[in-house]
Amino acid sequence: MMTLGPIMMDVSGLILTETEKTQLAKPSIGGVILFTRNFESIGQVRDLIKSIRLVNQNMLISVDHEGGRVQRFREGFTHLPAMAKLGRVYDQNPKQALKQAFSCGWVLAAELLEIGVDFSFTPVLDLDYGNSSVIGDRAFHSNPEVVVKLAGALIKGMHETGMKCVGKHFPGHGHVTLDSHLDLPIDGRSMDEIEQDILSFKGLINNGLDAVMPAHVVYSQVDDKPAGFSSKWIKDILQSQLEFTGVVFSDDLSMQGAHFIKGITERVQVSLESGCDMVLICNHPELVAEVIDKPWLANEKLQSMKGIKTQKLDKMARDNHLQNIQTLL
Repeated sequence: MMTLGPIMMDVSGLILTETEKTQLAKPSIGGVILFTRNFESIGQVRDLIKSIRLVNQNMLISVDHEGGRVQRFREGFTHLPAMAKLGRVYDQNPKQALKQAFSCGWVLAAELLEIGVDFSFTPVLDLDYGNSSVIGDRAFHSNPEVVVKLAGALIKGMHETGMKCVGKHFPGHGHVTLDSHLDLPIDGRSMDEIEQDILSFKGLINNGLDAVMPAHVVYSQVDDKPAGFSSKWIKDILQSQLEFTGVVFSDDLSMQGAHFIKGITERVQVSLESGCDMVLICNHPELVAEVIDKPWLANEKLQSMKGIKTQKLDKMARDNHLQNIQTLL
């Protein structure tokens, strides 16, 4: 089975630089995450992805494409709703909301697979406590049972087109007010209280959840380390207790919440030792350069995240799904 290096990097623009081509060929690099700066048009981003695959055809190519305010590609793509809209529909008409969630997942995945993206870092499984501005309307609902149903329907839509999913941010980022991009949030609740958040993940393990991304949040009554650097959270709770066997991605190791550990090399090492299969380093090419030549172990589990594009985008199916979600757009 093909193994992939455990580092996911980003690229600077609309085409690859010569330096980036050299970096992408390194054995430590197993994935690329694309951002808005990498997108001008469907034709251009398709060419960019082809050029990445020319360097390494097995490379995982990903994007944050959730809908609402977190959607990196706009022109030529369906602008999907924030997931909170599905939660509001669910409160009035559960059956309709589940049908719409499936259609959102189908459209999201089909449009990305069509240009060569393997997977999106979605869905958000955090609960909406009304506390977190960075999560906010990215969350489906405040009730974990509703989150499981809506996210489960979205995942089924993604799976039908051949795309894997990544649930985030384990065990739950919704209760803290600070943004882990800018700070290190501390959630002081007891494990009993956090169990409510974990239910969103627990309900989807062995029921469609392919991968998980831990939060850069310290849950101080459980462990003194942020979840993404914590073998207690990843190995003991997620993998041993909840029996999750899928892929674990770190959140971006350049975020302020990751500065809990000072050096990037140590951040990568601790993430991998704690149970992450792949680590993300975004927006800081100098940090990638620091760790790219170290002898990180390749991982065959990562290959399971490859997108499966079996045929050209089915226009009739897409139109039907768009009709389902028209009232949300």
